[in-house]
Amino acid sequence: MAAKPDLEDLPGVGPATADKLKDNGYDSYQSIAVASPGELSNKADVGESSAADIINAAREAADIGGFETGSDVLARRERIGKLKWLIPEIDDLLGGGVETQSITEVYGEFGAGKSQITHQLSINVQLPPEAGGLGGRCIFIDSEDTFRPERIDEMVRGWDDEVIEAALEQREIEGSAGDEEALEALVADVLDKIHVAKAFNSNHQILLAEKAQEIAKEYEDDDYPVRLLCVDSLTAHFRAEYVGRGELANRQQKLNKHLHDLDRVGNLFNAAVVVTNQVQSNPDAFFGDPTKPIGGNILGHKSTFRMYLKKSKGDKRIVKLVDAPNLPDGEGIMRVQNEGLKPE
Repeated sequence: MAAKPDLEDLPGVGPATADKLKDNGYDSYQSIAVASPGELSNKADVGESSAADIINAAREAADIGGFETGSDVLARRERIGKLKWLIPEIDDLLGGGVETQSITEVYGEFGAGKSQITHQLSINVQLPPEAGGLGGRCIFIDSEDTFRPERIDEMVRGWDDEVIEAALEQREIEGSAGDEEALEALVADVLDKIHVAKAFNSNHQILLAEKAQEIAKEYEDDDYPVRLLCVDSLTAHFRAEYVGRGELANRQQKLNKHLHDLDRVGNLFNAAVVVTNQVQSNPDAFFGDPTKPIGGNILGHKSTFRMYLKKSKGDKRIVKLVDAPNLPDGEGIMRVQNEGLKPE
């Protein structure tokens, strides 16, 4: 493993400043390079001008932040992983699955199945790539008290037999899909690789996003590195705490910072970021569906992929791809069952 960079090699960084940077999670050139001068100034207790010099030096040392050719971008994008829903119609819609190094937003009304998606992806991500996963663990920020380990148990048991066999082999657990003892060991191991924290308010939620970077760093060289960060839901606390037009600017500013913190985890650790979002009624809509997502343009611009979840008959859900940089809009159908998310 390569030696850790010495932060004191950066201009203006002495032992005390280096310790402050490390204490706040800036322990690599990459993490400093993607910070803003104001943010680094507050955390390291240095002037903004000095912070900007430190960031520029880190960018040069890490060789990021400059121009590169389209071929370089293509080569870098080959690192991007695709996390499958294990529903062929939806995975095709997403061009192979949920991308790492991107924010995927899933919005819809109450009961549409948003939390079911975060639960399903938190176990799918642990599968080996050949079985549709990313061979990694999940960080789950829970703002609405939605996480249920019992649901994880049902979904793991609801995997197809060949998927269960792949998961057992991956973890070196003896037994087969029909072996109850093996299944219990598998469920326990899957739960151990989901790191859950309940967010009590928006400030705590922002803090947890910063802590997520520390957890991702801790497991960076583990057999199961962090490959998924879920926030369910992204906007609930912000919506409840910042009420009225007078609070809108402050809310959007904090939401913007929060999104950048989440995006940083995705980019630094090659993880997929999946956030759920609530909706509100749009009284201006005379035709079509009057629901629209919370969060305004800031969330709309920051989300790389936006997906709209709509209730249908029984356990059917319509999944619409509303926005994506390189994929056409479209929709697919899935079912939300006791065993998890299933094809139509």
